[in-house]
Amino acid sequence: MAQCVQSVQELIPDSFVPCVAALCSDEAERLTRLNHLSFAELLKPFSRLTSEVHMRDPNNQLHVIKNLKIVVSNIITQPPQPGAIRKLLNDVVSGSQPAEGLVANVITAGDYDLNISGMLVASSSEAEPVEQFSKLSQEQHRIQHNNDYSYPKWFIPNTLKYYVLLHDVSAGDEQRAESIYEEMKQKYGTQGCYLLKINSRTSNRASDEQIPDPWSQYLQKNSIQNQESYEDGPCTITSNKNSDSNLLSLDGLDNEVKVDGLPNNFRAHPLQLDPSGDSSNSIDGPDHIKSASSLHETKKANTGIIHGACLTLTDHDRIRQFIQEFTFRGLLPHIEKTIRQLNDQLISRKGLSRSLFSATKKWFSGSKVPEKSINELKNTSGLLYPPEAPELQIRKMADLCFLVQHYDLAYSCYHTAKKDFLNDQAMLYAAGALEMAAVSAFLQPGAPRPYPAHYMDTAIQTYRDICKKQLCWIQGAEFASAKLTYALDFQVSLELDSDLRSALLLEQAAHCFINMKSPMVRKYAFHMILAGHRFSKAGQKKHALRCYCQAMQVYKGKGWSLAEDHINFTIGRQSYTLRQLDNAVSAFRHILINESKQSAAQQGAFLREYLYVYKNVSQLSPDGPLPQLPLPYINSSATRVFFGHDRRPADGEKQAATHVSLDQEYDSESSQQWRELEEQVVAVVNRGVIPSNFHPTQYCLNSYSDNSRFPHAVVEEPITVEVAFRNPLKVPLLLTDLSLLWKFQPKDVSGRDNEEVKELVKGEPEMIGTEVISEFLINSEESKVARLKLFPHHIGELHILGVLYNLGTIQGSVTVDGIGALPGCHTGKHSLSMSVRGRQDLEIQGPRLNNTKEEKTSIKYGPDRRLDPIITEEMPLLEVFFIHFPTGLLCGEIRKAYVEFVNVSKCPLTGLKVVSKRPEFFTFGGNTAVLTPLSPSASENCSAYKTVVTDSTSVCTALTSSASSVDFSIGTGSQPEVIPIPLPDTVLLPGASVQLPMWLRGPDEEGVHEINFLFYYESVKKQPKIRHRILRHTAVICTSRSLNVRATVCRSNSLEDEEGRGGNMLVFVDVENTNTSEAGVKEFHIVQVSSSSKHWKLQKSVNLSENKDARLASREKGKFCFKAIRCKEEVASQSSEKYTFADIIFGSEQIVSSASPCADFFYRSLSSELKKPQAQSSVHTEKQSVADAMRLIQKCNEVDLNIVVLWKAYVVEDSKQLILEGQHHVVLRTIGKEAFSHPQKQEPPEMELLKFFRPENTTVSSRPSVEQLSNLIKTSLHYPESFNHPFHQKSLCLVPVTLLLSNCSRADVDVIVDLRHKTTSPEALEIHGSFTWLGQTQYKLQLKSQEIHSLQLKACFVHTGVYNLGTPRVFAKLSDQVTVFETSQQNSMPALIIINNV
Repeated sequence: MAQCVQSVQELIPDSFVPCVAALCSDEAERLTRLNHLSFAELLKPFSRLTSEVHMRDPNNQLHVIKNLKIVVSNIITQPPQPGAIRKLLNDVVSGSQPAEGLVANVITAGDYDLNISGMLVASSSEAEPVEQFSKLSQEQHRIQHNNDYSYPKWFIPNTLKYYVLLHDVSAGDEQRAESIYEEMKQKYGTQGCYLLKINSRTSNRASDEQIPDPWSQYLQKNSIQNQESYEDGPCTITSNKNSDSNLLSLDGLDNEVKVDGLPNNFRAHPLQLDPSGDSSNSIDGPDHIKSASSLHETKKANTGIIHGACLTLTDHDRIRQFIQEFTFRGLLPHIEKTIRQLNDQLISRKGLSRSLFSATKKWFSGSKVPEKSINELKNTSGLLYPPEAPELQIRKMADLCFLVQHYDLAYSCYHTAKKDFLNDQAMLYAAGALEMAAVSAFLQPGAPRPYPAHYMDTAIQTYRDICKKQLCWIQGAEFASAKLTYALDFQVSLELDSDLRSALLLEQAAHCFINMKSPMVRKYAFHMILAGHRFSKAGQKKHALRCYCQAMQVYKGKGWSLAEDHINFTIGRQSYTLRQLDNAVSAFRHILINESKQSAAQQGAFLREYLYVYKNVSQLSPDGPLPQLPLPYINSSATRVFFGHDRRPADGEKQAATHVSLDQEYDSESSQQWRELEEQVVAVVNRGVIPSNFHPTQYCLNSYSDNSRFPHAVVEEPITVEVAFRNPLKVPLLLTDLSLLWKFQPKDVSGRDNEEVKELVKGEPEMIGTEVISEFLINSEESKVARLKLFPHHIGELHILGVLYNLGTIQGSVTVDGIGALPGCHTGKHSLSMSVRGRQDLEIQGPRLNNTKEEKTSIKYGPDRRLDPIITEEMPLLEVFFIHFPTGLLCGEIRKAYVEFVNVSKCPLTGLKVVSKRPEFFTFGGNTAVLTPLSPSASENCSAYKTVVTDSTSVCTALTSSASSVDFSIGTGSQPEVIPIPLPDTVLLPGASVQLPMWLRGPDEEGVHEINFLFYYESVKKQPKIRHRILRHTAVICTSRSLNVRATVCRSNSLEDEEGRGGNMLVFVDVENTNTSEAGVKEFHIVQVSSSSKHWKLQKSVNLSENKDARLASREKGKFCFKAIRCKEEVASQSSEKYTFADIIFGSEQIVSSASPCADFFYRSLSSELKKPQAQSSVHTEKQSVADAMRLIQKCNEVDLNIVVLWKAYVVEDSKQLILEGQHHVVLRTIGKEAFSHPQKQEPPEMELLKFFRPENTTVSSRPSVEQLSNLIKTSLHYPESFNHPFHQKSLCLVPVTLLLSNCSRADVDVIVDLRHKTTSPEALEIHGSFTWLGQTQYKLQLKSQEIHSLQLKACFVHTGVYNLGTPRVFAKLSDQVTVFETSQQNSMPALIIINNV
């Protein structure tokens, strides 16, 4: 209705045209039937005049009629039945989107079909044609004037009779026809008869040439004269086989894009104010839906029958000429004559002026009588006028003028009749006159007067409220809608009994809303929904679908999710009824993929409908590709891929390596640590260089990993894909037979494509094994992951495409809106009501590229290849098990465990190494481990150390031994983090296992420690794609406090027991028990203190108490002092990596500190200590020599001595006493600086005021500190502790004193000894006493590297007392330096002497 190609000014004249009744003889009907047409049907394509015609009005003014059309119909004496009218309306609407005029005629059929003329038709082949005309004339007269016939209706009693003689050109005698026609002209006049020649060719020549068929577009509509009765129910709707090309777009998203491969023919959006006038763009093409009763005839007509088979183009012109002659010579003169007669009758009867036309002017020029309101009039709609009443005569004259397009005169007549009807209160007649007056005013050319809208309002209100005439006010509303302002008049159509009429008018109301100056879009959409509902009730499924689709374009994307769900659900059902299954699936899919706000029961109903429709679609093409399922949602970017076997669970004391699993969360920091560990071990294997083609091994790929390269998987090792599902519905979803969809391209061993096997292999069990999950339940609004496995059995390229599954619901959902559970087709563990087979693809978008300028200025994404692994040849596979591996240790505790290495593959492995950031935590033992025998007590107590029984004589002195760091893999140039694992023959054969001891030492810091182990191994047969494999393990150790050891080293002033070179040092060791007994520790025993150094060793214990075994209870502290001496030069020079170990034992057994595991952990702690950044002050000097001097002076303060404190702890656990062992290390680097066994907590720096200016560049002082210079020269005074002198005999007492000067540096040093007292103040005299040095007061010496020089001095005393001889001041500087660094070399303690008098 809304896309009619005619304007309103063209539509109304086409709907109200002169009607002519035709009565044919049997022979004439036979001639027309040769063309499979009746006489009325024969004339239909030519019933519109091609030229203008003229007539004169009662005032003799010439009137032009344009595009005049007449309607010729056969005479049928029975009136149309209501059922026939309803059927015709249904057929018209079903055929296509109906034209407005046709619908208006059908809706009001029977009230406006008044015949003006009668056409009598006979054949020239009859025996007596003229006599036949007489019989036809009598029959027409009897039908018109006999009261037994109420149908057809005639306009006036004096009906025009027009006689037509049909002549068959191909079979008849033309001369006889001409003679009969001459006889007819003499009898009926030349204006009242016509000779029509047809059938110029025989029907057997029909196939020789193609003649146009103008009748097809008319004959597809059933005639209203069909007298069969029909019920008012919906007709059976069937789909034409061509209807697939006219399927509708259901979502309204993109009208130009094909949906599921179907063309979308709905191109005109309803919001366009000026839609295209091309009728080919209508939604439903003609003849796509037919009523069941007419379908058979239509098919027969379309397949075998040709209309007009005996007619030539000349015959077409003859018929067209006949219509024009009938109109020019017969019909229009008759109408003109009738108008004059009616005008004369009215003038004579009313006594008015000569013509009504001039009289109406006089009426309108006078005063006007106010009209009564419609509410003031009585309900006299039942008043009837006799046919000869003057009021009806003027109405007939107005109707005739309206038919011949004389709208000015028609308006005047209608206006006059309206006043007469209102005066008589004949409301039905008055409403009709008002309606037609408004239409006439509207159609007047040039608009001489404004459109009387109140006339139409009054007419419609009268029809509806007073006369209760539905059809009449519908007709008025149709006319009113032409002004686009009467949409509200259609809204009452909701109250109509006929669903089809209501649907048509609701749709018209919707288009009125959308075509207003300010379009009311939501009202348009709402009324389209109402129209679609009424269309559906009337059985017009296709029109219902069209209305819902148009409304959907308005509601789409506005956030009205419930309205969208309702529309999509209705579209889906209507499409399914019309067998447009793909569109039905698409509509139901939209309901499910949106975030629905429906209740759980309603969502369940939608899902069951979708499954039911989808199952029907899949049954139509069972061998077709599996389509995409909308549920559940898949978060493709969250897909994770894991290569390898699942981790084995712990078996008693046997714990498998943690490695990598899908249960572990991604941690970027941890991932970076593993990468660095792998780089370290690869660099060691490749002689310190990381290969350019190295890429870190990735066993688990996710959205955070680097997926730009094709991952490598090993044949016969499973590939696990974790797919993240989400159920957006409030009803549970059950997935059955869930598996991965993949394609595989096998290759042979050389890497070439295997031509014998198809390139894409799906479901081949010998190539790829696929795990199938039988049932996977996702509860309402739940997110859940499924882990699916593939088992590759052949090398090649694998591409994981998506997932395959059966989607279904659990039986027992609630019935909603009359939608019950649909027939079940599957039963299982969860009582699956229905399931359909489908797939979902895994499409992962790679990371956005942001490297080049082009990538930064555009949006480009890189590849993500995590689902495209390359299957490589077999590789060895290592499994590691830890036996008796502890979870809790004391700080520094040594514990022995075992590690089992198993090769579970079919390939031997070699090059096994382990790398860790914490090498000080564990050791597999050095090369000396097997050389050290176990003592009986060590075996009895399960000690982790190598012990040797000692005799009592060696308790106070140190037992020395030596070891090289090379034996413990800590040699020069090697990385201590990478530790080779001593496999027998360096190879682990397939299926073989090796169990090795592993010593662990608790970290020095208390708390929870995560220690990462990375095991590296290679295949004996080198593989080009995978050069090595790794196995990860993370050990979690909780440590508690044990001992805190601090040590200090200082130079000894005593030079005794020296052999002339070097010096002694004192080592002070404080050990504190910081354990708070939470671990059940009773006490600690210090069993041994060992030293390890290249140049120094402990000689003996200085403060050995009677208690040989030093015991420390909780919070107790013990102090130890040891004497350290230099190692012999020949020992130190043997090897730069050779360390001397000295053990001072506080018990009966010596722990061999130079053997495993004691030396292992010492070397590991030493290497970790060396890796710490040293606090070295950078010296900014002008000359390089000054920097060298600084380094030499600093080296005098350095000492290379390491202390190892070994202890035992007695622990009570479950009423049993256990002995724990451990060791602590202290690294002594600087003389006089305290060192600790564990790092001290740094105090937070004090807050300082902000400085808002740039500080000046301050250079570090180039002068060494006093403390550094004081250790350059070591001084020692040798003198008697007491001296007896007879002062009464000799007043001066001379005492000989020896001053020893020792050069502690490795460079020549110039020394100045000044014996003069620095001050003579009384305080100084009290300190030094009154003595003086005799002889030379200043000495200048040069000491070679580590040289000892003695000066013989004499001190002079004058009386007895106690004196401090430590007054000499010593100044030193490096001999080869210009800059003099001088400072007093202070003694560590005062040199006191007692002078006695005898």
